[in-house]
Amino acid sequence: MKKTFKLKVENKNPDRLLESIKHEIRKYIKREKSKFLPDGVDFWKLECKFAQNDEAPSEIKFEDIMAYVNEAAVQGCDSFYLEILSTKGTIVPKEKKVYVPKEKTVEDGEAFSKTSSDY
Repeated sequence: MKKTFKLKVENKNPDRLLESIKHEIRKYIKREKSKFLPDGVDFWKLECKFAQNDEAPSEIKFEDIMAYVNEAAVQGCDSFYLEILSTKGTIVPKEKKVYVPKEKTVEDGEAFSKTSSDY
């Protein structure tokens, strides 16, 4: 989705217009996430860009889309540009940490001796 949304339209309530814009964005996101995943793909990664009025678009996090839309409405912008592109995402497995017990060491010249409680 590459679209410029107008926040000020004649004869329309700004609050209702904002809610309809948010609904359209959520509907698009739901449609993109429900698409069939090809082999080797774990999820759809959504890359987003946002710009107010005639600024150059900058990358934003997916989680912050609605915060940017609300901020544009509060600041009284005439319009904003939103770009959401779905790309293939894969999960990278984390390396497993191996626990290695520490050896008992000599501290201050005193040696540790093994007792029955150490076993």
